[in-house]
Amino acid sequence: MTPQDSRLPFPANLAHTIGRARRFIERLAQPTLVQLVLRFALAVPFWKSGILKWHGFLQLNDTAIYLFTDEFKLHLPGGPYPFPAPAVFAFLSACGEVSFPVLLVLGLGTRFAAAGLLLMTCIIELTVPDGWPIHITWAAMALGIAAWGPGAISIDYLLGDRAHRS
Repeated sequence: MTPQDSRLPFPANLAHTIGRARRFIERLAQPTLVQLVLRFALAVPFWKSGILKWHGFLQLNDTAIYLFTDEFKLHLPGGPYPFPAPAVFAFLSACGEVSFPVLLVLGLGTRFAAAGLLLMTCIIELTVPDGWPIHITWAAMALGIAAWGPGAISIDYLLGDRAHRS
C-alpha cells in the first residue's frame, strides 16, 4: 500500500485492498496448476480404493468379489437390486479404479479417464446413495477435467490437446 492509498476514503481503500487480493489469488491459481491439482485430487480416492481390490496381477482378492456379490446393491426404484454378474463388475471396477487414476496423473487420455471416473461415480452413487456429498465433489472434478482438459503439465498437452475453453 502506498502512502497515497491510506488517504483514500474508506470505501475506496477497501475496494483497492480487495482488488489487490483478487489479483494475488488470480496469479496464484493459474489454470495449469488448477488442472494439475484437480487431476491428482480426483485420482487419489479411486487409486486408494482400486489398489485394495487386487491380490496379484489381474487377480482380484476375495473381498472385492464378496462386496459386489453380497454387500453392494443398486438402489434403483423398486430396489435395491443385486449387481448383475458381480465378478465382472468387481473386475471392471478394480481395473477402472487403478487405470483411470494413472491416466489422470500422467495427463494421458485425460478427458477419457475423467469421463470414465464420472461414469464410475454415477454407479457408486447408485450403490451408496448416502455418500452423495463426496460423490458430487468427484463428479464436479471429473466434469471440470473433461471440460477444460488436462492443462499444460500433461502428456496430452505435448501430444496436441491444447484446446482452450472459455
